[in-house]
Amino acid sequence: MVEKMFTKEDLAQIEEHGLSEAEINRQMSLFKMSTPYLNLLGPAFPGDGIRVFDDEQKKKFMGIYGGESPRRECLKFVPASGAASRMFKVLLSAMNRNRPVTTDSVSKEADKGDKDAIQLLDFMKRIRDFAFFPDLKACLKMKGLDGETLTEQGSFTELIKCLLTDDGLDYANLPKGLLKFHRYPEGSRTAFEEHLVEAAAYVRKKDSICPLHFTVSPEHRDKFRNCLEDTRKTYEEKFQASFDVAFSIQKNATDTVAVDLDNRPFRQENGTLLFRPGGHGSLLRNLNDLKGEIIFIKNIDNVVPDRLKPETFEWKKIMGGYLLFLQSRIFDFLKEFDSGEVVPGLFERAESFLEEELMLPVPASITKGSSDDRRASLIKRLDRPVRVCGMVKNAGEPGGGPFRVRDDDGEKSFQIVETAQIDPDSTQQQAMLAASTHFNPVDLVCGVRDWQGKPFDLKEFVNPNTFFVSEKSKDGRDLKALEHPGLWNGSMAGWITVFVEVPAITFNPVKTVNDLLRKEHQPLD
Repeated sequence: MVEKMFTKEDLAQIEEHGLSEAEINRQMSLFKMSTPYLNLLGPAFPGDGIRVFDDEQKKKFMGIYGGESPRRECLKFVPASGAASRMFKVLLSAMNRNRPVTTDSVSKEADKGDKDAIQLLDFMKRIRDFAFFPDLKACLKMKGLDGETLTEQGSFTELIKCLLTDDGLDYANLPKGLLKFHRYPEGSRTAFEEHLVEAAAYVRKKDSICPLHFTVSPEHRDKFRNCLEDTRKTYEEKFQASFDVAFSIQKNATDTVAVDLDNRPFRQENGTLLFRPGGHGSLLRNLNDLKGEIIFIKNIDNVVPDRLKPETFEWKKIMGGYLLFLQSRIFDFLKEFDSGEVVPGLFERAESFLEEELMLPVPASITKGSSDDRRASLIKRLDRPVRVCGMVKNAGEPGGGPFRVRDDDGEKSFQIVETAQIDPDSTQQQAMLAASTHFNPVDLVCGVRDWQGKPFDLKEFVNPNTFFVSEKSKDGRDLKALEHPGLWNGSMAGWITVFVEVPAITFNPVKTVNDLLRKEHQPLD
């Protein structure tokens, strides 16, 4: 007799979570599969997969965007979920030692080469340079403590506790978007506010409405809304704009079931199944729900102060203009195909466009096929969402990059590939990874409507075989967790993908609190 995997109570829990038994069974089968590594053909390079624009081209594409964007439904999409606790890993470790944190004690550890101590000492020495320091001093004052005096004395126990815990600013539990990032004469701004400022520069519509969409955690949504209401008037008056801001949360139906190391459902102490967030690929559902036409995607922590924004804005417009240029060409071909007339040279022009502008090879089996087959194949290749992806020169950052890939059907395409998608035991594949010169900063401009103005169903363009499995733990027990294909990796595998080289200044993420001390995040004074 075969033992049933799920009880009636399990099925009720699955349904309540917005999932189906069939979907859970599909997820369970993925855990038993071997790791789905991609088949790299080689990295993309400038001139060979990565476009490098000259001044004339930049001017051309900025002009296209400037003329077209006010009439289009442009918006910013910003993944902003999760707490900032990883930013403060070193500080949390020091705080949890339950011993005084002083400049003298940390200096002694730093002198011995302790990397955490070196980071902590840098934080302590430059604490006044953080945009949140005035708030920290005000919080300490309410407790009868003087932040300046504590800093001068090198006594940081109460400073760190007040910064990180709910007995103070609670920064370790807030999302990155609500942390003060940059100092200005009129006051400091959070990363969230910096995105409002950006929106006013490049997603403004004719009526001066600037649409933005943030994906947030449920427990943080009200905090984001409060920040918006506290600051909206200031920025709307400053930029003569109106901000149309929406928030959404990762849907429960995108969660995945956890299993134990024997691939059996992981059960919690009360016997129930354990569901986990399905990674940033889950946000494809949120993206798919948007009403936008041209969507800019950028992470919450990749912002710079006003003095460095002009070049960032320029490149957003260049990329947006290039997307509109490509879409115009694609739509023209699709309209001609839809007319039913086979104009002499149409197939050849479309194939040349695919190979030369989109760098998508057209197999001989298509070019030598019948007119009907040739037409159908070209339409299938062209009638897809389009994304222009900024790529920066690799400066040692971990993460994905631009590669040419061959899929299981033998089709070749350009993809953003994460390190975890590359076979670690393949000398050949690892050599291709090592040869890559550019890095994915998550800087995308996406065209998500077809030539008739109808939204694509983005779920149709996912490569479901690009999932991730990782080992985690819960209540001291090991488990395996499943992540959906990454939002800009497998979830967009079926899109038309174009890479553009962008300058390093467009990529300034904040992974640790000390990143805020880099010159790119500091005022000039």
